[in-house]
Amino acid sequence: MAKMEVKTSLLDNMIGVGDMVLLEPLTEESFIDNLKQRFDHSEIYTYIGSVVISINPYRLLPIYSPEKVEEYRNRNFYELRPHIFALSDEAYRSLRDQDKDQCILITGESGAGKTEASKLVMSYVAAVCGKGAEVNQVKEQLLQSNPVLEAFGNAKTVRNDNSSRFGKYMDIEFDFKGDPLGGVISNYLLEKSRVVKQPRGERNFHIFYQILSGGSEDLLKKLKLERDFSRYNYLSLDSAKVNGVDDAANFRTVRNAMQIVGFMDHETQSVFEVVAAVLKLGNIEFKPESRVNGLDESKIKDKNELKEICELTGIDQSVLERAFSFRTVEAKQEKVSTTLNVSQAYYARDALAKNLYSRLFSWLVTRINESIKAQMKVRKKVMGVLDIYGFEIFEDNSFEQFIINYCNEKLQQIFIELTLKEEQEEYIREGIEWTHIEYFNNAIICDLIENNQNGILAMLDEECLRPGAVTDDTFLEKLNQVCATHQHFESRMSKCSRFLNDTSLPHCCFRIQHYAGKVMYQVEGFVDKNNDLLYRDLSQAMWRANHSLIKALFPEGNPAKINLKRPPTAGSQFKASVATLMKNLQTKNPNYIRCIKPNDKKAAYIFNEALVCHQVRYLGLLENVRVRRAGYAFRQPYEPCLERYKMLCKQTWPHWRGPARAGVEVLFNELEVPEEEYSLGRSKIFIRNPRTLFKLEDLRKQRLEDLATLIQKIYRGWKCRTHFLLMKRSQIVIAAWYRRYAQQKKYQQIKSSAIVVQSYIRGWKARKLLRELKHQKRCQEAVTTIAAYWHGAQARRELKRLKEEARRKHAVAVIWAYWLGLKVRREYRKFFRANAGRKIYEFIIQKIMQKYFLEMKNKMPSLSPIDKNWPARPYLFLDSTHKELKRIFHLWRCKKYRDQFTDQKKLVYEEKLEASELFKDKKALYPASVGQPFQGAYLEISKNPKYKKLKDAVEEKIIIAEVVNKINRANGKCTARIFLLTKNNVLLADQKSGHIKSEVPLGDVTKVSMSSQNDGFFAVHLKEGSGAAGKGDFLFSSDHLIEMATKLYRTTLSQTKQKLNIEISDEFLVQFRQDKVCVKFVRGNQKNGNVPTCKRKNNRLLEVAVP
Repeated sequence: MAKMEVKTSLLDNMIGVGDMVLLEPLTEESFIDNLKQRFDHSEIYTYIGSVVISINPYRLLPIYSPEKVEEYRNRNFYELRPHIFALSDEAYRSLRDQDKDQCILITGESGAGKTEASKLVMSYVAAVCGKGAEVNQVKEQLLQSNPVLEAFGNAKTVRNDNSSRFGKYMDIEFDFKGDPLGGVISNYLLEKSRVVKQPRGERNFHIFYQILSGGSEDLLKKLKLERDFSRYNYLSLDSAKVNGVDDAANFRTVRNAMQIVGFMDHETQSVFEVVAAVLKLGNIEFKPESRVNGLDESKIKDKNELKEICELTGIDQSVLERAFSFRTVEAKQEKVSTTLNVSQAYYARDALAKNLYSRLFSWLVTRINESIKAQMKVRKKVMGVLDIYGFEIFEDNSFEQFIINYCNEKLQQIFIELTLKEEQEEYIREGIEWTHIEYFNNAIICDLIENNQNGILAMLDEECLRPGAVTDDTFLEKLNQVCATHQHFESRMSKCSRFLNDTSLPHCCFRIQHYAGKVMYQVEGFVDKNNDLLYRDLSQAMWRANHSLIKALFPEGNPAKINLKRPPTAGSQFKASVATLMKNLQTKNPNYIRCIKPNDKKAAYIFNEALVCHQVRYLGLLENVRVRRAGYAFRQPYEPCLERYKMLCKQTWPHWRGPARAGVEVLFNELEVPEEEYSLGRSKIFIRNPRTLFKLEDLRKQRLEDLATLIQKIYRGWKCRTHFLLMKRSQIVIAAWYRRYAQQKKYQQIKSSAIVVQSYIRGWKARKLLRELKHQKRCQEAVTTIAAYWHGAQARRELKRLKEEARRKHAVAVIWAYWLGLKVRREYRKFFRANAGRKIYEFIIQKIMQKYFLEMKNKMPSLSPIDKNWPARPYLFLDSTHKELKRIFHLWRCKKYRDQFTDQKKLVYEEKLEASELFKDKKALYPASVGQPFQGAYLEISKNPKYKKLKDAVEEKIIIAEVVNKINRANGKCTARIFLLTKNNVLLADQKSGHIKSEVPLGDVTKVSMSSQNDGFFAVHLKEGSGAAGKGDFLFSSDHLIEMATKLYRTTLSQTKQKLNIEISDEFLVQFRQDKVCVKFVRGNQKNGNVPTCKRKNNRLLEVAVP
């Protein structure tokens, strides 16, 4: 029987209030208390209508298992407890079934769990969408893009060990079935200033530490890096190691993820080279140096780091060094070159490092997009996931916080607009009268920042472009002039006198009243960070690099494409990106996840109410609840509403046969709910006050208890009656079985008695018959015995007569035999005496030989031809026989041993035999070569791709291929050459390139000379006047001299039918061009061990020193 599906609700077993819209009373204190109560019971998710509040638990919870995924799959949003899977499922089903593009906006401050939330959303969508090889590959690539971007874009901060230092928006594209096709990632404002400087207690981006910890020794050697973090100025040492973070394992994960996403091996290597170059840029230091004209100039202290950077990137060292010392300014047709002082040089170095890393990150995002983009050109449905930094209020807030907070203002603006729009559309759709809702519109703050005429960003760009001395102070002065009267702008220099005595606001700062609260910004660095200036000399130096990736990162460095137009500022670029993002979000159905950090200690089970209250304020969660409750606090479709509360009315319980709306109307009339407390829409019922809903829940709870009592009563009655009927049936069955058992037992007793009586009668009859048979048998045996005795007497009488007759005949035969023997002995006595000695001798010899051969059979030696053992001779007269047997046995076992040889082995032994005849007792090197097999092909030219050209050039079979040292005719120095012997030629080739240097026919070889010493030198003499003898004879040194000389001798004999002359002498003459040179071998102490050395003494003498 199929398992019955249990229908549940958000309101069942509720800890606190699962939906803040139902919170009563709604105050900041009750809001925080409700969050704390749920957090203490591991309920980290809470709803505000369709918005999900997520509190970071800082520990693993068992609520993300595959079983949980199936539990929330295809379920109504309010049907189960609040969970991020519910929102993910709602968004995915709306995209798949209603063809609505979706976007999921994840916001919150650093450490609140935004990145983990985006991962959970993507993993849920990947789990519930379709299956298949291609679909699984797309899902795997989408999921594996996260580790790559986290390694390059995340860092450890004081608030979060894995803080995203960039904003990410991913569009996941689906087909009409809801299967993923691909995706597109957009990144916003990477915090590149972290590359060169990190606040105390924080780290640089993860990838720097991962490479140094997890890179192999070979990789670090290629990247010219060392594993010690303290070697690099760009890495902070106080937080280099993070508890619970394994950088080495994470590096392996990143490499694997890059491979899955589609990075080629050379691309991965290029990325790591750029990272290494950035890391080493921080080690370049400058020193001041005065010029003749009195200007200060900067020089690099230690050029080793610069040299290694240039080797990594393929940049000319002089070009990069000049770019760090000089700056070229172009204006129309003029170029002006100025020197950089030390501070300017450090600024140029840091600017290059920041630009190099930020452009690399942008390239990574582009490259990932190329891999994960949808391949099929079909109509796509899109789900966007936005993981972006939350509102930031630090002690020191600079340009980065200003830009981040501006983005959050825009997100808050679109959040309020879309929430109100969604509420209004639902009211209109359901036919409910819409009433205007009052709320704070932060458009005035957005306008203060982004207005094209007098906005803060516009004035900052104007200051950056203005000629003359431009500083942060001039920018602040301009703000004071333009924004002095704005109600959300405050400054010490403002025209409004109420701020003149505000000592909490320094002179170099300004304050903006954001929707989340007041934030004070320090203007120091605003102009430089907005300019984001990289000197043209450095761009051009990067473009000249031989490194393809670096060259692609700096297209503006191309001299052919010089653009004198100033590049857009960082603020204007980010403003355009945010505008594009807002336009994109407005085309999609929004879903919100608000992430909250419970404490600053990154510890579990700690709920800091002040910190949470601060986040609730700047996220505008209370205002969100008020907007949601401004009309109706709760709404629900008629079917689930009737299903949940139908037991409260007799007319609707247990089954309502009419339309669900009519049933709900009857139900509410029966319960006497005031009409002003609810409204009936087309498909939903709207409840205005949470108290009404809680009253319904209380009535339902009481009714459920009554129903449970009724069910228990009916169940107990049914259970008792069932038990009674069961007992009754059991009694009948037991009685029937007992009666059957009693009758069976009585029948068995009668049956056993009858069997006993029958057995006694049968026994008496059998015994009577046995007595009669025994008497009859005794009578027959008596007759047989009498007859036997009579026949025995007759037989014994006849036997006696026959024995007597035979005795007489035997006596006659014996007497006759003795008589014949006597006659024979008398006749042959004389002959027996003459031949008796010889016959006895032959008999004894025969016995001795028989014993000899039998003993030899048991004492035979082994079948090894080299076994010299042989049994001792037992008798002197067997000496010749013993030796002959030994010779025959040796020949026989040699034949048996030879029969085991293959043709190749026979050839080897023939060569060994030839070598023995040529060199035994002549060459001191020969004994060492006996145990070494002749291999011939030592280089394996056919298998080694390095020698493919050489193999193609040699068409004949190669007999020997070995690297030899060719002795230079001029100075006696050695050069490595490949020595090849074929059937017709001797070839010499270059060891590195495989190019053939010399080719000598075997017919031109007249003689081979060598010494009698323990060396590998030998000379190959050529026929005078031959084409190969133009430069004279060849003098070589080889570790396989015996083998080479033997094979050369045999090959020459086979081809020319003439024996090659092998000369063994400690002095011999060789022909070098037109001169004859004497090669002399002498003994001496070697500086380089036991290796012979060759030295040209004069024009006529070449001396070889042998140890």
